[in-house]
Amino acid sequence: MKELKHLNKHFKKYWQKLAIGIVITIIARVFQLVLPSFVNKSISVFDDFTAHLISSEQAESILLKYIFIIIGAALLSGFFTFLMRQSIINISRYIEFDLKNEIFDHYQLLSQNFYKQNRTGDLMNRISEDVNQVRMYSGPAIMYGIQTLTLFTCLIPLMFIKAPTLAMYTLIPLPILSILIYQISKIIHKRSTIVQTYLSSLSTFTQEVFSGVSVIKAYSLEPQTNNDLEDLAAEGKEKSMNLAKVNAWFFPLMILLIGISNLFVIYIGGKQYINDEISLGLIAEFILYVNMLTWPVAIVGWLTSIIQRAEASQKRINEFLKEEPSIKNTVTTTTTTTPILGKIEFKNVSFTHEDTNITALKNISFTIENGETVAIIGKTGSGKSTILDLIARLYDVTSGEILVDNQPIKNLNLHCLRKDIGAVPQDAFLFSDTIKNNIKFGKDEATDEEVVTVAKNAVVHNNIADFTNGYETILGERGITLSGGQKQRVSIARALLKEPSVYLFDDCLSAVDTETEEEILNNLKKASQNKTTLIVSHRVSSAKNASKILVLEDGKLIQEGTHDTLNNQEGYYKELYSNQLSEKES
Repeated sequence: MKELKHLNKHFKKYWQKLAIGIVITIIARVFQLVLPSFVNKSISVFDDFTAHLISSEQAESILLKYIFIIIGAALLSGFFTFLMRQSIINISRYIEFDLKNEIFDHYQLLSQNFYKQNRTGDLMNRISEDVNQVRMYSGPAIMYGIQTLTLFTCLIPLMFIKAPTLAMYTLIPLPILSILIYQISKIIHKRSTIVQTYLSSLSTFTQEVFSGVSVIKAYSLEPQTNNDLEDLAAEGKEKSMNLAKVNAWFFPLMILLIGISNLFVIYIGGKQYINDEISLGLIAEFILYVNMLTWPVAIVGWLTSIIQRAEASQKRINEFLKEEPSIKNTVTTTTTTTPILGKIEFKNVSFTHEDTNITALKNISFTIENGETVAIIGKTGSGKSTILDLIARLYDVTSGEILVDNQPIKNLNLHCLRKDIGAVPQDAFLFSDTIKNNIKFGKDEATDEEVVTVAKNAVVHNNIADFTNGYETILGERGITLSGGQKQRVSIARALLKEPSVYLFDDCLSAVDTETEEEILNNLKKASQNKTTLIVSHRVSSAKNASKILVLEDGKLIQEGTHDTLNNQEGYYKELYSNQLSEKES
């Protein structure tokens, strides 16, 4: 159970409620133990009446008193059992809440490379299915475990006090049961881990299918996808059945061994009764004791299964919680506020992607002054987007240095850096929420007037106004309700509303026509005055009005200058401008 030690800090947080729950559990079981002894006493009343030691009126009076005691004890046991569930089960829900938040917070800290190496379905399964398995341990397992321990602790000594010989024979099956449980538990742990891993694979498959359903339909791959799911489900059924077969041994074994205990009570107790060593009532009391032990003993197997599953799940959770983000604040920068003005300098920067080992940038050097607008032009794969990712510090450079406001970027507070950047990615991502809330994503306190203003600057207001619900229109997953151009413009509006010190536009006008592009660029020029702006584009029309243009090829900076300067030089930029001008005229 070493992996489950991670939960100790959560138990410590709720230790008072847990302690109260434990006390209530013990009280509930103690009241339950009252019942068998008074059943014994009730049977003794019949013996006394038969022996003419008491009258019928006395017997009736005593029986009624015992009946009321039995009913009262049962009601009190039930009441405290209710309180027990309310306390301990609630604690498990609190821990589930805290653990999910802990995992989610950690997910947000992890770097881009982590998300490249792990699939979304697996991430979702660990925060949902795995946490649910751990919750079963932190609530039901503890509750029933305490019940079982309390009964064993109180009941077994009580049985030995009342009838040592009978108790010894009655409890003979329990050590055998313990050995069987230990052996089966090892198998359960192994198979539980396999099942949990499979569930992650299934979540990943279904998540990818649902996300890419349009592609599946376009290529008419529904039958193949169904076959793949059937194969995956068949594999999962086999793994789950292997686990179920082992779990299936528990309850039959419990019932068998408890049945043997009852036989011992009847046979040994009967012999002792014949020899006048014990009373008939004590035999009835022991039968009740054995049946009271039936559920606790049976639950041992269930508890073992829960704990093994929780151990396997917590191990998978801990694997991610132990993952250190490659990009994080230092101890100093965490507590230091570092406002960003906007000067950016690359000094001999090279960058190689860890996952592909592709070198995206090769010894790049340039300087962008505060408030300057810079365009970055180049072919696909030339390293344009990588520059923006490095400025936002989604990655750290492989070699060289990036300075922001004359300070190394690693010395800046990461939160302050990203807070002062308004980024519009190439693939615009919108959430399944209203259009207004998507625009307000970077500035939740913005007024409706501000939202409309930035939507107009992004030339998307008229499109939104045409929708039945306007800005309250709920978007589908990833903004599928909107066209590609509309998604890009909503993303631009989101960045403008944030009013950051630095704008990063990553080819975010590729899905709009040239007239709309021109209008948006003019609005951006006004909105981004005195703010550092980087525009990545394949179109010269997006770059020609920039104060500086950087031309990249194969990760190298091959040209730098204004539109007029570069257009008067032989090279990639002049050739690209001529080609695009010819296309526009034709």
